[in-house]
Amino acid sequence: MQKYIPDIIKNVSDIIKFESYQQPAKEGMPFGEGVAKSLDYFLALANFFGFETKNYDNYVGEVIWGSGEEFAILCHLDVVPAGSGWTKDPFGGEVDYDNNRIWGRGAMDDKGPAIIALYSMKALKDKGFKPKKKIKLILGCNEESGWGCIEHYNKVAKMPKTGFSPDADFPVIYAEKGILHLKFAFKTQGGFTVNGGGAANMVCDYCEVEAPVSAMKLTTLNLLYEDGKVISKGKSAHGSTPEKGINAIAPVLKYLGLDDIYSLLFESKCGLAGLCDETGELTFSPNVIKSEGDVLYITCDMRYPATFKKEDILATLNACGVPYEILSYQAPLFNDKNCELIKTLCSVYNEVTGKTVQPIAIGGGTYARALECGAAFGPEEEGEENVIHQPDEYITFEKIERCFKIYTLAIERLTK
Repeated sequence: MQKYIPDIIKNVSDIIKFESYQQPAKEGMPFGEGVAKSLDYFLALANFFGFETKNYDNYVGEVIWGSGEEFAILCHLDVVPAGSGWTKDPFGGEVDYDNNRIWGRGAMDDKGPAIIALYSMKALKDKGFKPKKKIKLILGCNEESGWGCIEHYNKVAKMPKTGFSPDADFPVIYAEKGILHLKFAFKTQGGFTVNGGGAANMVCDYCEVEAPVSAMKLTTLNLLYEDGKVISKGKSAHGSTPEKGINAIAPVLKYLGLDDIYSLLFESKCGLAGLCDETGELTFSPNVIKSEGDVLYITCDMRYPATFKKEDILATLNACGVPYEILSYQAPLFNDKNCELIKTLCSVYNEVTGKTVQPIAIGGGTYARALECGAAFGPEEEGEENVIHQPDEYITFEKIERCFKIYTLAIERLTK
């Protein structure tokens, strides 16, 4: 298998170079030019390997191999915006042989794993393996900002019932929290403009304000004053783990004297604090802020425990009395830990790594929940540096080799 690694490294580097975060739609490119070019590149590579491919209107693509009962491998080629704080070119795809890694947005989430999964199929094909199921490697283009790709796929094709998504954590994820992206509208006294945050599912790491200057507040809140604007700098993190970041919106609300809004969003969790089950606690992260006249809009990322009902969550939220709009919703995922899919994937991971770990639950949302029985399966592992949705995202050569072995064995076991 080692012979494939140099080519995997090259292809991961190449596909990172497409700026495939969601951009304004163009004709035939519903999510912008960057992600459409990324999909074209991937499908051309799969065609070169001899696989059948389909492009469904640049919403989503798929690579098809075999016949019979369908089995899905769900990946995505879109990425979150680069954000600030990079020391590398986020879309340079730099191959760093000194540190044995590839730098760039999407290296781990999810372009790197997508390329690795394709090479796992190629390696099996090259050795003469013939799957007894029809494998569909599905490539979404809108996972990070709405799942319009999956909605389109379900209209024009048939989604398999079972499969995995190489887009989260090992050993295997049996449950995922429910996800609500909510846009709150707060009436204010005006007198300022504020803008911050790049995506609903990224902790805001930069926010700027045009407002009267208070030297005391600047010092107390550790804010900057540059080019006539008050600047708040934080640290980005995935929206499902806001505790790993530093939210730049919080000190801005205090600077503007909006203590009630701060308390509602950053202290009381809108009355939802403390909700918890085996999949973890509810998290709530205000990640995008923008003022329009005397109305302040704040978009928040909520991840609620998988055994709770959306209706109960919203009923508690409604008691706050603040108008909001539901921008997107994803129902929770909850599988039996002892089902064949979860047991097989966990067994494969333990076999390749020599570990004896058990299935886990997460707050992140993956394509696995688009399936009747789906599981997220790597690439992150406990104890590693968390680089997904953060500056200087990278994937190591060691990670590529390990994932290649794991995904190849998993595909073989689940489709033989």
